[in-house]
Amino acid sequence: MASTVGRNIAAPLLFLNLVMYFIVLGFASWCLNKYINGQTHHPSFGGNGATMFFLTFSMMAAVVGVTSKFAGGNHIRAWRNDSLAAAGAASIVAWALTVLAFGLACKEINIGGWRGWRLKVLEAFIIILTFTELLYLLLLHAGLYSTRYGPGYRDTDHALGGAGGVDPAHKGTAGVAGSRI
Repeated sequence: MASTVGRNIAAPLLFLNLVMYFIVLGFASWCLNKYINGQTHHPSFGGNGATMFFLTFSMMAAVVGVTSKFAGGNHIRAWRNDSLAAAGAASIVAWALTVLAFGLACKEINIGGWRGWRLKVLEAFIIILTFTELLYLLLLHAGLYSTRYGPGYRDTDHALGGAGGVDPAHKGTAGVAGSRI
């Protein structure tokens, strides 16, 4: 099967997003642990009123993002319509949670106050992931419009009537002389 433009760009982007989601998961877990322990005075933490919500949604976005990359890896390996459904649905959910975390990161930045370097790094990663995940999602769905960018809906490998235009569920009924339905 010929390689397509969407597949060649989506594969490195999938790997980049996977690594970034793991980094977000690590930073968010560390910060949430410090927040739960009441150690908001830690030199690399800080925070404000939006921090708890931001950390919760960051962790959810990271976990769903990592799992969606597994479905995306399967789709990039197979590059067919049936794998696109799972990869696309998981990526949409991951992107939606990342957008929620992005909104809370913006709120946390807007509120201000002292925030440690780990929270600032986490905010930056969430902001970057919002746009890279959207780009990845668009690349996955680009095949809907042209088979040059993805598998497309006009894939003839699994279409009905692939062998001579006969529906495989109705074998033996095509061309029987004298039969009338």
